[in-house]
Amino acid sequence: MGNPQKAKGDKYEVDLSKYFNEFIYGEEQCQRAPLSGGGKIGLHAGGADLLGTTGLFVEAKRVERLNFRDAMAQAERNIAQTRSPEYAVVITRRNREALDDSVCMMRLKEFKELYKAWLQVNGYNHT
Repeated sequence: MGNPQKAKGDKYEVDLSKYFNEFIYGEEQCQRAPLSGGGKIGLHAGGADLLGTTGLFVEAKRVERLNFRDAMAQAERNIAQTRSPEYAVVITRRNREALDDSVCMMRLKEFKELYKAWLQVNGYNHT
């Protein structure tokens, strides 16, 4: 029988990809990366947990207690090893927590760029 924690994490990644497709892209753009969580960097392994999230390198974690800094370090290590230009974001949720209530974490310097772009698109002229 398989590892129940791994199965729970895999399902979370699938659920996140469906959420991105439905509520962000409006089409089938995002998917769970094959072999995500495999522990190796290579073809389809050791990269982001989700594919098709343009600009974001998603590290998905479904655990009760998360060391956010370790999770961010994992994403940043994988970004460096894969030479990805994307921003690292850790997305996590606990058991019995709605998917929509997942928590996202990213570095302030990268959040700043996203927020500045949002302000500009929405007509706020902050510099």
